[in-house]
Amino acid sequence: MTRAILRTLAILAALAVTLIPILWMVSMAFKPPSEWQAAGEALTWVPRAPTLDNFRYLFGQGGSDLIATLDRTAVKPILSSLLSASVGTLIAMTCGTAAAYGLSRFGSGANLPLALIQLRLFPPMAVMIPVMMMWAFLGLMDTWFGLALVYGIVTLPFAFWLMKTFFDDMPKEIEEAALVEGCTRWRVFTRVTLPMMAAPLAAASLFVFILNWSDYLIALLLTTREWVTIPVYMASLSSSMTGQLYGAKAALGLIAAVPPVVLGVLIQKHLVRGLTFGALKQ
Repeated sequence: MTRAILRTLAILAALAVTLIPILWMVSMAFKPPSEWQAAGEALTWVPRAPTLDNFRYLFGQGGSDLIATLDRTAVKPILSSLLSASVGTLIAMTCGTAAAYGLSRFGSGANLPLALIQLRLFPPMAVMIPVMMMWAFLGLMDTWFGLALVYGIVTLPFAFWLMKTFFDDMPKEIEEAALVEGCTRWRVFTRVTLPMMAAPLAAASLFVFILNWSDYLIALLLTTREWVTIPVYMASLSSSMTGQLYGAKAALGLIAAVPPVVLGVLIQKHLVRGLTFGALKQ
C-alpha cells in the first residue's frame, strides 16, 4: 500500500511539473495587459477579466491602448512554419526511409550511418555559416523552401536511424515470400514493406516534425523578414512602452502547440505501436 501511494505521489508530482508551464501559458494567453503586466498587483492563475485581445492582436485586429500596433501579423509566420516544417519532414522521411531500407536489406555502405550522424556532431554555428553563404548565392535566403531544405538535411540522421531500427526488426522472410511469388523489389517495398511500417513511419514523422516545428536557430539565420517562423516572430514581440508582450507570446505559443497536438491525435492509433515496434521479440 505504501509503495502504491508513493508511486501515485511521484506520478502526480511529475505531472504537476509538466503541466504547470502549460497551464500558465493558457492562463496568460487570456489575460488583458493590465493583468500580465501586474503593475503593483500579484499575478493570478485565473484571469480576472478573460479576453481574446491577445489573439486579435496577433492577427492585426487591434488590442489594448497599452500595446503598440504590430508592424506585421502572425499569419505569414504561421504559414512559414507549416510549409517549412512539413516539407522538411517530407524530405527527411523520404530520403531517410529509402537509405535506411537499402542499408538494412542490402548491407551496402557500412560507413553511411556514421557519415549521417556526423551531420549532428558539428556545432550548429560552424555548419550554418557556409550554408548561409551558399543559400545567399543560390537566392534561397528568406524563403520557406530554402528553410525546408535545410530542415530536411538536418533531421535526416534522425529519420534514418529511427527507420533503420524499425527495418532491422521487421522479418525479411515476409519480403522474401513476396519475391518468390513474382513481385519486383520495388513492388515489395511499396505494397508489402511500407504498409507494415505505417506505425513506425507515423512515430518517426511526428518526432521529425516537432524538431523542425520548434527550431529557432536555423530560422533566425536563414530568414530576415518575409518568411520568419513562429519562434523567430515570437522573439520579436515586444513594445517600447510595455516591454515583453507576455500575453501575445502566450497566445502565439498556444497557437503553435496546436499542429503537433492535432498531428499526434490523428496518428495516435499508430503512435504507441510505432514507438514500441520491435521492443518485444519471441
